[in-house]
Amino acid sequence: MATADELRELMRTEGAAIAENTQGFNAGRYDSVADLEDYEDLKRAARSIKEDAIADLPNLLDQLTETIESNGGTVYIADDAADANDYIRDVVDERAADRVVKSKSMTSEEIEVNDALEEDGVDVVETDLGEWVLQVADEAPSHIVAPAIHKSRESIAELFNERFDPDEPLETAEELTRFAREKLGEQIIDAEVGITGANFITADTGTMALVTSEGNARKTVAATDTHVAVAGVEKVIPTVSDLHPFIELIGRSGTGQDITSYVSLLTPPVDTPVVDFTDDQTPLSEFDSDRDFHLVLIDNGRLEIRDDEHLRETLYCIRCSACSNSCANFQSVGGHAFGGETYSGGIATGWEAGIEGLDVAEEFNDLCTGCTRCVNACPVGIDIPWINTVVRDRINRDKDAPGEWLVDGLTPDEEEDGAPLQKRFFGNFETVAKLGSATAPVSNWLAETTLSRRAMDRILDIDPRRDLPTFERETLVDWAASRDSRVEDPERRAVLYPDLYTNHVQVDRGKAAVKVLESLGVDVVVPPTPSSGRAPLSQGMISTATDHAERVTESLAPHIEDGRDVVVIEPSDHAMFTREYERLLDEAAFTDIAENSYEVFEYVFGLLDNGASVDSLSTVEGAEIAYHSHCQQRTLGLEAHTVAVLEDCGYDVVTSDVECCGMAGSFGYKSDYYELSMDVGDRLRTQLRDDGVQERAVVASGTSCLEQIDALLERQPRHPIELLAT
Repeated sequence: MATADELRELMRTEGAAIAENTQGFNAGRYDSVADLEDYEDLKRAARSIKEDAIADLPNLLDQLTETIESNGGTVYIADDAADANDYIRDVVDERAADRVVKSKSMTSEEIEVNDALEEDGVDVVETDLGEWVLQVADEAPSHIVAPAIHKSRESIAELFNERFDPDEPLETAEELTRFAREKLGEQIIDAEVGITGANFITADTGTMALVTSEGNARKTVAATDTHVAVAGVEKVIPTVSDLHPFIELIGRSGTGQDITSYVSLLTPPVDTPVVDFTDDQTPLSEFDSDRDFHLVLIDNGRLEIRDDEHLRETLYCIRCSACSNSCANFQSVGGHAFGGETYSGGIATGWEAGIEGLDVAEEFNDLCTGCTRCVNACPVGIDIPWINTVVRDRINRDKDAPGEWLVDGLTPDEEEDGAPLQKRFFGNFETVAKLGSATAPVSNWLAETTLSRRAMDRILDIDPRRDLPTFERETLVDWAASRDSRVEDPERRAVLYPDLYTNHVQVDRGKAAVKVLESLGVDVVVPPTPSSGRAPLSQGMISTATDHAERVTESLAPHIEDGRDVVVIEPSDHAMFTREYERLLDEAAFTDIAENSYEVFEYVFGLLDNGASVDSLSTVEGAEIAYHSHCQQRTLGLEAHTVAVLEDCGYDVVTSDVECCGMAGSFGYKSDYYELSMDVGDRLRTQLRDDGVQERAVVASGTSCLEQIDALLERQPRHPIELLAT
């Protein structure tokens, strides 16, 4: 795992370039997909094709092999990296090649073919500009699509000037690009073997689709008489016609381009001449067209991933990098922290766990906070946070945690082994909250003593710079039990779900929600209910989260059967009910709670839309506020409901567009991640301090968001429901 010092250094040295580029790609994605009327249909089609292809993979591999071999090419299916490299080395040796040129290929990075060939004395040259820059710098890629995204123009100029000592110092982007083109052009001409990857391979014709931003992949194939294509077995899809949704989506999802600069469809062997660039007299038609083609398909753990029900979706990945670009933490530290041996970003956990092992995935797995911003960004709808959670759970169970013998007797969780003490503390926050309220205000005073903060820092790695929650002695459930309903002839009946913070810390927002619903004619009850399981799920404690989910649905089932709607204030808990519970519960239990649950402003919007009077709420005339929506709320498409209700009540609302506030539940409390959390939060602080915004009152929907904004700004934020209560 990257330490706080390592993360700090990456933010200092690479953070600015990574943030500028990833945020640019991400903004481009928003703009580009907005132009597609059938965006969601394309995503569904792409996912369906990948689902079917992975399910039928053995048959597709047989069909592809037969197709390629009938065309005169060779297919080799390699068990692992060593097997693949041995085959490629034999091909290069048989060709007696002194130089191999490569186009960009993550799979070739995975098997480290460059090192294998260089051991044989072969000169291997990367022809992708970003990959070549890193080859010159002897650095690893930091991004799946843009490998040198962490490099600024100035740093590349300094590198080239130092390494190549050109006649005139290189400075501008144009000068750097021209210099690289000339250098690489010379090396491509002199090469005997070209190696490419393949974004997709169709089983029916053997056609390879190469999607690139530069033309060097084509040159790598055209200028050499021996072409080796290296790809994972998951790249095979049934037919050429299946390429359509992927070609539409891959560029838009990755770099925000409507279509990438080059889309090459190659059906090897290609009966085109091999050009002799030293002969400028012979007509092209007279050159020899005898080409040698080898397709090296690599397993390297993929077939085991295919058989793993929780990791299988990893194989649907089309390597577009949308998950990286949309990830707030990645935007700060890049793939040199948020990545493993080869792959980076959110989806890297599945790849590295399946290919390299849990120990590699563990190095960066905790950087995924489960914010879910990557889920909608993914063009094939992979549930990346779930993959990360499953791997986190397996990592927990793969080791013995210090002090586990003590924790087992004190924590009411379902974890049989493994989870570190810090994770079990945060995963059992329900117990902490109950104890905190039962002993408040003494608990609040005790938690803030120097001795307690030192102990929490030393034992639990809770950063002393982070303010702790203040527990209320009277919980929301206690308050609600002491009063009668204020609605005699209700229009609707609801159960307000008392999430942990609303019940024990932010009790005022719970009271406000009750009053708002009652003013709109809703009879409200607030029963004692277990916590949703969000806390243990975020720590990779799936058994405990499942136990919470089962107890929550059992406690709410009688209210749902009685005709009550479930109204939820905390967006992350609403997301549990409507998304994550599908993974934790049987279908009937999940459907029952998911179909009857509403985020509080979604519910208020519905009431107003169906005839309730906005005059029943506290209204204003033109009061200016700034609103930050919770990550999961936006993923579920619910942000607009809050804005609409606030505007109906007379507020002038501006909204933030940062991907995440950086707090992410317990993430911002942890010493290793505090500074990263604040770095991410700084983007939100900048927006909330902009001209025209800095004087506005701030409201935010999520508990974590409220905590983070409170730490970022001098003006204290509130939950928007508190503005509406009369």
